[in-house]
Amino acid sequence: MCTKNNTTCVNISSILPNFIPKEDDVFSRRCIWVNGPVIVGAGPSGLAVAAGLKRQEVPYIILERANCIASLWQNRTYDRLKLHLPKQFCQLPNLPFPDDFPEYPTKYQFIEYLESYASNFDIQPKFNETVQSAKYDKRFGLWRVKTISRSGLLGSCEFEYICRWLVVATGENAEKVVPEFEGLEDFGGDVLHAGDYKSGERYRGKQVLVVGCGNSGMEVSLDLCNHNASPSMVVRSSVHVLPREILGKSTFEIGVKMMKWMPVWLVDKTLLLLARLFLGNTDKYGLKRPKLGPLELKNTAGKTPVLDVGAFSKIKSGKIKIVPGIVKFGRGKVELVDGRVLEIDSVVLATGYRSNVPLWLKENDLAEIGIEKNPFPKGWKGEAGLYAVGFTRRGLSGASLDAISVAHDIASAWKEETKQQIKSVSTRHRRCISNF
Repeated sequence: MCTKNNTTCVNISSILPNFIPKEDDVFSRRCIWVNGPVIVGAGPSGLAVAAGLKRQEVPYIILERANCIASLWQNRTYDRLKLHLPKQFCQLPNLPFPDDFPEYPTKYQFIEYLESYASNFDIQPKFNETVQSAKYDKRFGLWRVKTISRSGLLGSCEFEYICRWLVVATGENAEKVVPEFEGLEDFGGDVLHAGDYKSGERYRGKQVLVVGCGNSGMEVSLDLCNHNASPSMVVRSSVHVLPREILGKSTFEIGVKMMKWMPVWLVDKTLLLLARLFLGNTDKYGLKRPKLGPLELKNTAGKTPVLDVGAFSKIKSGKIKIVPGIVKFGRGKVELVDGRVLEIDSVVLATGYRSNVPLWLKENDLAEIGIEKNPFPKGWKGEAGLYAVGFTRRGLSGASLDAISVAHDIASAWKEETKQQIKSVSTRHRRCISNF
């Protein structure tokens, strides 16, 4: 038995050899009992849950497949990235950003903040440990989480964690979305996902096709312009573009304050009126607005509006060209649905990310257990001790609210179970004394 990183670990195979039938082959891996939840993912969501549990003295284990916390921010973001929202809407529970940080911290400042957060709450994830599967064992009411660890001198090691609660904190951006395009393999030029894009320096003087018009596509296009490249941005569907600030105030903050007093549809109309006033008619430049307002669309479909940080002025000036959908690629060129053929040097796929949970959460997924079906703010709790953080499509502020709820709920259950176990031990002890 060992106690490490706030977690009580027991090698079950040596203590309870008959706990599970042999045909399950559960003990082919090192089997570890966790006296608390297993948290999958050491990004902002996982860190926030771990901090909440730490404050309530609940043991846990946090598993992370990468070699660092917040691997998406550290390894798959471009250099110019800043938080799109003011820092007060992006901080994690119980630790604000430093006062000397700007209103919109850079990605490096945000990573520094997350590292200080982990240090402050003594959060020590098990790095380089990838979850292969997580399955609920109905016979015993426990979760079985199988992993492969790539750390250590012996290479890969397999583990199985047995726990009462499982927290899914891998988020909605775990895996790149890479669409298939006819002829792309014959293109011959540089092709990469926005997750691998760092700077426009390597693209100076080149014609670059940016596929996607979300916040990443807009910022990559802007960065390319700033490095004297010539980007063309593929826009296949409607998109809401809002100014990041209105008269020096965050557009998001203005919307949040209005929603305290006004219905969503009226807030949407007000924001669109202000956007028209400060940006002009975006339809005129090939950016048609959806029929639903930006907040209603976010709530119903999870589609985030673009918060403009300078790209739209480049679009208006023609430095960023807007083009329609793609038919196919050829050698050094792309054919568009309007019949045009563009000569291009490189392609950046700003086509987003998706969750990898269905790959390892066995026999059910977040939708089936009810987490994704439940609207905010109740979308964090599933069944059988399963929780999810960061899947309610509310950004970092929504993930923080999820984390607070999850930590509180698990802590209440853990303390109650611990109390019952103490009572049971005490009762058996009294019986032993009376029979002596």
